[in-house]
Amino acid sequence: MDRPRLLVTRPQPDADRTAGHLRALEIEPIIAPLLRAEPREGTIPDLSAFGALAITSANAARFLARELDGLDGAAPWQLPVFTVGDHSAHEARQAGFTNVISAQGTLNDLAHLIETNRPDGTVFYPAAHHQSGDLAGLLARSGISTRTEVLYEMVAAEALAPEVAETLIRGEVAGILFYSRRTAQIFAELCKGDDFDPVRRQVECLCVSESCAQPLIDNHFLRISLADDPDHGAMMSLALAFAREQISP
Repeated sequence: MDRPRLLVTRPQPDADRTAGHLRALEIEPIIAPLLRAEPREGTIPDLSAFGALAITSANAARFLARELDGLDGAAPWQLPVFTVGDHSAHEARQAGFTNVISAQGTLNDLAHLIETNRPDGTVFYPAAHHQSGDLAGLLARSGISTRTEVLYEMVAAEALAPEVAETLIRGEVAGILFYSRRTAQIFAELCKGDDFDPVRRQVECLCVSESCAQPLIDNHFLRISLADDPDHGAMMSLALAFAREQISP
């Protein structure tokens, strides 16, 4: 029996990582990133003057590491680093930071983690140009100051690749993985035409959270499934359960 095919919409290099995990589960991935990361000209201050770092994505950790590589002198690798999830924590450790704590959840969970630990000084937040929430605002409620520096931008795809659009319209994709609200919004915008009516009605949208799913619901995608937790492991569990449903007699 043919393996179910799932569209992977997250940006590189995470799309390749997800595709590898899907293949290990005997699911055929179709890689179609809807965002690409591009650097911005941010300024990295002397991090030793800060009480902690806040990392809300793996890309933030990667771009921060790249900027630190270009600085003179040693980076403060023992500075507390609070991350939104385990993947961003992994990237922070890969960069060289040794005191990394994961919130294992959402932006609100990250804010709560930082509030609980009460860093001794301002929190430095390397961020994307488009931010999914207001971390600085959340922390300000608890009297924690934040310096935000935009280091990169996630640039949206202007169209689906023709072969991807054709595969979707022909009904050859069983489901689509969505890891962010913005990616879901971009996909919904790119599938506005009547040709995509079958996609909106029949293709399963596997979403990392309720917030991620909302743009799809707003644009009349009918089949929505949510991961039990907002992380990659839960998404793979969701994908496996869905795939088994597709091939069961």
